[in-house]
Amino acid sequence: MRKLLVISGKLLVLVLILFVLCDRVFAAEKLTKIAENVYAYVDTKNGSKNNSFGANAGIIIGRDGIVVVDTLISAKEAKRFIRDIRTISRKPIKYVVNTHYHLDHAFGNSEFAKLGAVVIAQENDKKAMENSARETLKNIGKYGLTPKDLKGTTPAYPVLAYGDRMTIDIGGQQIELIHARQSHTDGDTLVYLPGSKVLFAGDILFTNYHPFLGEGNIEEWAKELDDIKLMDVEKIIPGHGPLSGKKDLEDMKEYILMFDQKAKELASQSDDLQKIVTAIQSALPQRPEGVWLIGPNIQMKYLKKR
Repeated sequence: MRKLLVISGKLLVLVLILFVLCDRVFAAEKLTKIAENVYAYVDTKNGSKNNSFGANAGIIIGRDGIVVVDTLISAKEAKRFIRDIRTISRKPIKYVVNTHYHLDHAFGNSEFAKLGAVVIAQENDKKAMENSARETLKNIGKYGLTPKDLKGTTPAYPVLAYGDRMTIDIGGQQIELIHARQSHTDGDTLVYLPGSKVLFAGDILFTNYHPFLGEGNIEEWAKELDDIKLMDVEKIIPGHGPLSGKKDLEDMKEYILMFDQKAKELASQSDDLQKIVTAIQSALPQRPEGVWLIGPNIQMKYLKKR
């Protein structure tokens, strides 16, 4: 009997360990409360195709309905997002705001459109998605994706576009959409909640992730990070990484300026991609996620004309 109890005790310990580990695994995949009626995915670890490469997304709840900020990478991921939303609120999903057109942030749009949501983006972003989405779906292998990964995924383009600014009011929640300087793309949208001092920064900010710089305007991007630092903001949801603050904006600025300077220097001396990657990786501030993006950044931005 005592032996059985010992074995049971060991099993109990194992069960508790597994429960803790499972909780840690799934914690990053749950919507985290950021402020009153504001939730987001943040701090996803081990970014890969299975978790939208660590892309963040979130919701803002008002009296009249819900605004969704970004929709993840696929129909499958969007359905998971919708299930998570429904654990928090049954209100109608009225709008989707795309912070930019890249697949990890916008290819789940169609599942929200099926629910009647109006998809909104900055006008440059709308054009970019219309010009590229179908071609991207045809060539998903370039992104390490398979047809199974994107099963049921179809483009759902923004139907409402704005120029410089737009305000959404869903009842007790004023949401400001701001066209950023040409930074990560030329159609980046900041989603600002002045009442709660929360900002969805999209991929203008990567925290603990190496950023994608291939389309970026580094000089303007650095200025945009300075502009955001002047905003009345206390909590920043980056495009990838944990809930952030103004120190993370400074770290991001330091990173992109250092990368740009070093990449230009190295690319002027050699066109050996791997050699440049190795050298720049040793010079950059260490970030635990997305190191695989260093190579594509150099190839697209600094060696593309060779």
